[in-house]
Amino acid sequence: MIQAVTFDLWDTLVHDDSDEPKRKALGLRSKYDERRHLLWEAIQSHQPIDIDLLWRAYDVADAAFNAVWHEQHVTWTIRHRLDIILRGLKIELPAEALDRVVHAHERMEVDIPPDMVQGAPEALAALSKNYKLAIASDAIVTPGSALRDLLKNHGLLQYFSAFAFSDEVGRSKPHRAMFDHAARELGVELHEIAHVGDREHNDILGPRALGMKAVLFTAARDRGSHNTQADAVCRAFSELPDIIARLNGLQIAD
Repeated sequence: MIQAVTFDLWDTLVHDDSDEPKRKALGLRSKYDERRHLLWEAIQSHQPIDIDLLWRAYDVADAAFNAVWHEQHVTWTIRHRLDIILRGLKIELPAEALDRVVHAHERMEVDIPPDMVQGAPEALAALSKNYKLAIASDAIVTPGSALRDLLKNHGLLQYFSAFAFSDEVGRSKPHRAMFDHAARELGVELHEIAHVGDREHNDILGPRALGMKAVLFTAARDRGSHNTQADAVCRAFSELPDIIARLNGLQIAD
C-alpha cells in the first residue's frame, strides 16, 4: 500500500524560470547574467578583472558542475562552485564579499519567485488527508533552506513533513540516498512511496528501480510522456489524487 508521496520541485510544483519574465519587466538582468555580474562586481571592487574572462571561468565551472551532477549524482553548493572559479582565476576574495555574493545567489529565486504550478495547493491538501508528503528535489543554485522559504511563500510548505534536498543529503536524484533520506524522515519503506516528477531518468527510472511507484508529471513541461516507463502520467494536478488512489488499488467513484 502507498503510504507516502514524494514530489520533485522544479517543473512539478514550481515552473522553472517563470521568474525570468518578472525580472525582465523590472528591468533586471536574467539570472544567468546576474549571477556572473555579481561575482564580477565583487572581484572588480578589489582588483581589476576582464569581464569576458570571468564569464568564461563561470561557464567552465558550470560545465564541471553539470558533469558531476549527471555522472556522480552530486550537486555542489553555490559556495563551492564560486570557490572553484576563484581558485581557477587565482583570486582571493575577502570572506565578507564572498558571503554577500553567495547570499545573493541563494536568495535570487526567493526574492523574485517563479510561479507555482496551477492546482498544486488543492492537490496537496487532498493528498495530505491520506498520505504523508515529502519533497525530493535537486538544489542546483538555490539551496534547500531557501527552497523551503519559496514553498512557504507559495503556501505549500505546510503540506510536507519531510525534505530531501540534494545539497543537504549530499547526493542528487536518482541516487538512492535521496529517496532513502525521504523514506526515513517519513517513517515508511521505499515500496510504500509514490514519487511525482517531470524527468524520466531522475523521477521515473530512479524510483522504479528502488521498488517505488513513479508518476510522470507533465503539466509544466512534457519531457517525453509518449515513451515513458512511469506507472502513470499526470497532466494536471486535478488528476493526481485519483492517480495515486488507483496506484494504491482503490476504487474511484464516478
